[in-house]
Amino acid sequence: MSALNLLSGDAQTFHHKVWASRVHLHHADPADLIGLLSLDDVDHLLTSTALRTPALRIAKDGSVIAPSRFTRAATMAGSPLTGLVDARKVLDLFDDGATVVLQGLHRYHPPLTRLVRALELELGHPCQANAYLTPPGAQGFARHSDSHDVFVFQTHGHKQWEVVESDGLVRDVLLEPGLSMYLPTGTPHSARSQDETSLHVTLGINRLTWRDLLERVSKRALAAERYDEPLPSGWVDDPSVLAAALEEPLSSFAAAVSATDPTVLAVERADAFLSERTPALAGGLTDRVGLAALSDTTLLECRATAACVLRAGEERLTVHLGDRSLRMPLRLTPVMEFVRDSPAFRVKELSPWLDESSRLVVARRLVREGLLRITS
Repeated sequence: MSALNLLSGDAQTFHHKVWASRVHLHHADPADLIGLLSLDDVDHLLTSTALRTPALRIAKDGSVIAPSRFTRAATMAGSPLTGLVDARKVLDLFDDGATVVLQGLHRYHPPLTRLVRALELELGHPCQANAYLTPPGAQGFARHSDSHDVFVFQTHGHKQWEVVESDGLVRDVLLEPGLSMYLPTGTPHSARSQDETSLHVTLGINRLTWRDLLERVSKRALAAERYDEPLPSGWVDDPSVLAAALEEPLSSFAAAVSATDPTVLAVERADAFLSERTPALAGGLTDRVGLAALSDTTLLECRATAACVLRAGEERLTVHLGDRSLRMPLRLTPVMEFVRDSPAFRVKELSPWLDESSRLVVARRLVREGLLRITS
């Protein structure tokens, strides 16, 4: 199941009828969402890892609590460490009614890393994941709106949401495990836990807009040195001097913008998106160690957090992995199409295109680059 189908029910309907327009609710199998971040997972992160601010923040009754109230300092190999989360202080604040916010979970919690990477590829927008742990009958934040779209889903307990829809009407939504909600940018909302501890995840969608794209076009059009020349003297006293001189640069700027090839620009931006994400290489060390024993019988699978988008040029094949791009001989196109379309395969299954020595070389490279994982 795709990430968007899990969260919205139907990717096609979401793209055409929901995206960036209205609040949307979807019921999914609770187990599918609870498995992404359970109460035990949060317990482990808070009490058994070395979290540091700003990976964690705490709020109560609409106010953010100063980090000094739940962090401590330490040393490691003689070097100072600051902002270390003190688990005991966090738990005490939680007992006192505060909401604990785990920020940037997509960077260090594998299930959410995989979900966010899949969602980014489906939407074409950078995404992030935060989690909110709230004690019974408490509210961490007052009514507010976010500067990005969000998906929200509950993984423990219940939370009562008040959502102000585009028509100004307030909608009450009781989130429970298995129910996800989409809120467009700027939707006012607030939430309060009910009679038990609440845990929910918020997936933020940081929109790439037409403005972003057109600003890039404009910046390129203005790169010519001619636009660095000074404005004509005397224009302050006589603005008509500036108006007359402005006709030519406006005309040349408009011509430069009009000369932009939409296809070239679209491919360029897509390729950049597919090669500039932060690396997500869970298990990468084990894979590197296992390369020495890789053979024709080794079972490989595509890494869940990697992309595999192929762009065939006149002489080379470009393979976009999400965090980087590979350049490969064009003759390897059918090999990479097979890799892209196969959930798992043995190295020897590359034999229709490569001899044993060559397929081992290719397989080792794809493991080393992070596209493939060794499973057995």
